[in-house]
Amino acid sequence: AKRSPRLPSSSPSSSPRRPLRCFASSSAAATMAEETPAVVDSAAGAAAGGEQNVADDGAPLPVAPSPATAANKLKSWEFFRSMGSPKYHVAPMVDQSELAFRQLCRAHGATCAYTPMIHARLFVEDPKYRREIFTTCEGDRPLLVQFCANDPEMLLEAARIVAPHCDGVDINFGCPQRIAKKGRYGAFLMDDWETIHNLISKLDKELCVPVTAKIRVYDDLETSIAYAKMVEAAGAQLVAVHGRTREQKRASDVRANWAFINEIKKALTIPVIANGDIRTYAEAQNCLEATGADGVLSADPLLENPSLFSYPPFALPSDPLEPLPIEGDKNCLLLLQYLDLTDVHATPHRMVKGHIHKMVGGWLAEFTDLRDWLNKEAYCNMDNDALRKWTRELMGRINHVRKTEGGRTRPVPKKSERALAREVAAAASRAAAVEEQEREEGLVAALDANKRQKVMAPEEAHKTHESTGAATDATAVAN
Repeated sequence: AKRSPRLPSSSPSSSPRRPLRCFASSSAAATMAEETPAVVDSAAGAAAGGEQNVADDGAPLPVAPSPATAANKLKSWEFFRSMGSPKYHVAPMVDQSELAFRQLCRAHGATCAYTPMIHARLFVEDPKYRREIFTTCEGDRPLLVQFCANDPEMLLEAARIVAPHCDGVDINFGCPQRIAKKGRYGAFLMDDWETIHNLISKLDKELCVPVTAKIRVYDDLETSIAYAKMVEAAGAQLVAVHGRTREQKRASDVRANWAFINEIKKALTIPVIANGDIRTYAEAQNCLEATGADGVLSADPLLENPSLFSYPPFALPSDPLEPLPIEGDKNCLLLLQYLDLTDVHATPHRMVKGHIHKMVGGWLAEFTDLRDWLNKEAYCNMDNDALRKWTRELMGRINHVRKTEGGRTRPVPKKSERALAREVAAAASRAAAVEEQEREEGLVAALDANKRQKVMAPEEAHKTHESTGAATDATAVAN
């Protein structure tokens, strides 16, 4: 079925979507409701945006108990159906899947979203971190809040703070970055199944909302299936499976193993979400068919194309094999929508800049003056009005290229003046180094030649003396 994009209102005065922030202290989970605007639907298990309470077949959706407890919370398929059986998921991304971006993706087809990965201990102990990292609003559902942790008690304390404001709490067992190794969380717990089991079991037994998990595969299928079964047995009610190993960090280096996800799906009895190599709506459908999964999850491709899940596609690629970056000025339109959403949902400037670079970074490699402004301008001069003006300037240049260069819709990277200056300086440095090397080689050669001459001089004199002496003797004999 076709889904038309639903754009959230960008007017603060006409929208009830005030940011719902966490101001609880480390021991104040119970007082959360008193300190936070109560704008979350009690039956927020409905489909994206909470706008419908029936399934596609007309059957009523399960509703989470109110009040929910660890004993009466929804499990497995009832939990999944309570969220509307969402197929298209916004992945958890550090500093990138914040509220405004989630809402942009929801407006263009996403039907469920994860928060950025949240460090459980920091969330509990640092009020400033807590206020910035977790914001939500009434339309931000279904929502899974993701934590990284290795201490079950600390994880539970953090999860209790957000539980009233989400559909479920997810545990990250997939982060492969060095910081996760140092902190002993994410994919580096794959060597410690006991801790993984204890983290999941703790939330399953004591948290009032379901617990889910995001995992990676191993090199072999047997271990991958055993691992996923352990995660389910520990109490996970939904599992998102990234079809790459912990060592396979770069998506461009290796394809996701959809075959492994398919076998894991067959082995589990809970909903399974497939992750990896989802760059377009068509690829999402291919993944669903190949894996048999109940949904798909996309990360980096969504940053370049937040309308990835839209159907019909908001930005249809001319080459399905190279869908990114988006052609033409469509990402400028998406960026303007995102900036409107940040008017409503306060967003840290570093996150906004990060999204700008992801959405239109390809064109900034061609229009380097715009990139330099974005990188150098003081934050105080870079409010949303200035960013909108900047975006419209970029849009105008893109359209000028299309009109004057035979319909070109993809950027052609150019070097900035600074880059060119660096190249000139590097070339001069190399030339000077070569010249110096040649000079040194000349001096060394001269020294060697001089040394040889000094060594040869006595020998030549001796030979000359012998030759003279022999000649004298010969003359004497002759006489």
